Amino acid sequence: AGFIKSPLSQKRLTQDSVELYCEAIGNPIPEIQWWFEGNDPNETYAQLWDGARQDRVKINATYNLHSTSTISIANLTGDDSGMYECRASNDPDRNHLSKSPKVKWIRSQANVFVIERPEIATQVSESFGKLTLSCNVSAPQLSITGHKWVQGEKTLEEDENTSAFTSFTINGKREEHSGIYECVYKTSPEIRGQVNISVAPQVMAYKKSEHGNEGDMGVLVCKNPSFPAVTTWSWYKSGHGLLENASGRYIIKSSGNKTELRILKLDIEQDTGDYFCNGTNSYGTGDATVNLRVRSRLAALWPFLGIVAEVLVLVTIIFIYEKRRKPDEVPDDDDGGSAPLKSNATNHKDKNVRQRNAN
Repeated sequence: AGFIKSPLSQKRLTQDSVELYCEAIGNPIPEIQWWFEGNDPNETYAQLWDGARQDRVKINATYNLHSTSTISIANLTGDDSGMYECRASNDPDRNHLSKSPKVKWIRSQANVFVIERPEIATQVSESFGKLTLSCNVSAPQLSITGHKWVQGEKTLEEDENTSAFTSFTINGKREEHSGIYECVYKTSPEIRGQVNISVAPQVMAYKKSEHGNEGDMGVLVCKNPSFPAVTTWSWYKSGHGLLENASGRYIIKSSGNKTELRILKLDIEQDTGDYFCNGTNSYGTGDATVNLRVRSRLAALWPFLGIVAEVLVLVTIIFIYEKRRKPDEVPDDDDGGSAPLKSNATNHKDKNVRQRNAN
């Protein structure tokens, strides 16, 4: 057996997790085991199993063309510091209780250093239309080479200051910039502090005005883009009071920062009006209004009927106009009689000319 990949030594903070990887080849395919030796001088190597250390240890191994094994340890403590050893062997007697294996286990080691996580004091202050977020590390044990402020995957600001204190300024009010921010200290490993800007729910209607046809299902939606998430949603109707799922006609579906009210078989008289969605979290409440208009099923025909009416009016106007024009276009009797007289005179003149020529 031989190693293709060996585990690498790492530094981690308490409460973090660590993962070590090992890969071996051989014929037959070797078995991989994980062993640990703590920093206590009297402590000896002990084999690690999947589920050890109160189920914080997870071991995943595959044996296909070669052997691979990954050990991960969650929620690290200072006692997890020490030497981790990946052992591989394909000797048939490797696990025999009385026989010693002919081929010894090959070994690859990695040190894991678990450093006590320093405490980070965080603060949010507001003055003159600005928010100032700050972090301060107490007794840092690691060398700081800079800072970074992030929100989610977005980097907001970065510097190379080596101070234990760092701050970030935002123009605006709390309600406009609520969320989770992180101050990141550039150390090895990284130190992160979380700064929360928390406000009461800033509830918004997905659409302030909704339309539905009589007999169809109406859907009204509200959302809360602020932090923290809403813990309780409720719906009210003007002149009706609290709406509940138990009523049979209303279906309310809420999850985190979104709520949806569905109204079955819309009725023009009963369902038209204003609806109020209300969200509550530990910092207060917020609400929004949605106006629902219910149309008759024949409403869709009105545009078509309007076009038909316009065509009928237009045809009627044309008909009346043509009716009035016809008498003016009939030929006059006097004009009609003059034409034949002119023709007869011309024929008579031509006849006299022909007689004189004959003579």
